[in-house]
Amino acid sequence: MSTSAASTLRYRPETRLVHSGTLRSEFGETSEAMFLTQGYVYETAEQCEARFKGEEPGYIYSRYSNPTIGMFERRMIELEGAEAGRSTATGMAAVTTAMLAPLRAGDHVVASKALFGSCRYVVEDLLPRYGIESTLVDGLDLDQWKRAMRKNTRSCFLESPTNPTLDVLDIPAIAEIAHAAGARLIVDNVFATPLWQSPLKLGADVVVYSATKHIDGQGRCLGGMILSSEAFITEHLHNFMRQTGPSLSPFNAWVLLKGLETLSVRVRAQTETAAKVADALAKHPKIARLVYPGREDHPQAALVKKQMRGGSTLVGFEVKGGKAAAFRCLNALKLSKISNNLGDAKSLVTHPATTTHSRLKPEQRAELGIGDTLVRFSAGLEAEADLLGDIELALQRV
Repeated sequence: MSTSAASTLRYRPETRLVHSGTLRSEFGETSEAMFLTQGYVYETAEQCEARFKGEEPGYIYSRYSNPTIGMFERRMIELEGAEAGRSTATGMAAVTTAMLAPLRAGDHVVASKALFGSCRYVVEDLLPRYGIESTLVDGLDLDQWKRAMRKNTRSCFLESPTNPTLDVLDIPAIAEIAHAAGARLIVDNVFATPLWQSPLKLGADVVVYSATKHIDGQGRCLGGMILSSEAFITEHLHNFMRQTGPSLSPFNAWVLLKGLETLSVRVRAQTETAAKVADALAKHPKIARLVYPGREDHPQAALVKKQMRGGSTLVGFEVKGGKAAAFRCLNALKLSKISNNLGDAKSLVTHPATTTHSRLKPEQRAELGIGDTLVRFSAGLEAEADLLGDIELALQRV
């Protein structure tokens, strides 16, 4: 294989998504090769020893590294503008690894209350089992972030826009608060995607993705990604991942590489569709509330313009008439499929209170604005007119 992956840092994101990180074998393949191998062989015992000592570059075992996985990681690194990164088997593996790997018993974590249910589990339930304290705050309230900081606070964690209420948190301000306390800021950037928001440039220290969502974007496989500085990856992640093994499959890495090639085209089209759906629902008589980061009536509209380059592929709306009305609407949809996923080529609808955030207590969901009438819509690649017609017919059943 070629000795180094192609670097495209001088190019724009759309070009990086197609070319970054590509390695070619002696066969000169156009599409990146899929290396479905567990291990590697060595010409001599001395070479094997040198590899394990780190004295000679090369692959040892696919739990540590793999050519196909390496290409996916390099493409994500250059897209995000990070120094380094590591991929994982799932998005939650990325969150758990980024949170747990650098922490020790006696450390403290501050996180926004508005998190995906599994992320709240990691913060509220998992970390305390290992002697790591946690505090949850209203992510929109900067004073709460400040008051929550302690001498032993080591990490802060948030997602923006939030799942599923699409609130936008002030990443630069929260990063400043975290750094003043000697802590790092970890940002889940799934809802914004790398196209519309760059947390590292806004002051965050670590970015995590569920590559299962927009990066694959076609419902095929699972994956995750952690991006940060070379120091963070080397000091905290390399050995942790090598020994615990939350590894991405080479096959999934290849699928995700193919997904990245079309990420820009898909996300731009989905964002345009989401905006049209939001505009239509905002004036619909059977919709009680509509939230979309690209609209002027978004609660943090000024921050969206300052912090993001685009809106989102997601729309949140509340249906009048309670849970039964919301369910009638979901059940009547023909094109938008009921699912707990997002970022797919197919439009998807989710009822967060009974799915993604069902582990939260009713009062916790109420505090976050996740009521029984809230629906999360993830725009796909269907024709806008067809989607709007389908939604209109479904709302007639409410």
